[in-house]
Amino acid sequence: MTEFFAMGGYAAYVWPTWAVSTVVLVALVVHALLERRAAREALRRLETDEA
Repeated sequence: MTEFFAMGGYAAYVWPTWAVSTVVLVALVVHALLERRAAREALRRLETDEA
């Protein structure tokens, strides 16, 4: 198991890359959800203005 985590000596490059990738993907999902919420709010405001 130790060899797996050492990644053949490349662990210093592999694990930070995984961490950065994970952080970026989570940030993209959060950003998309926040944008969706804002778009729904804007649509609701527009729909109530027309009535």
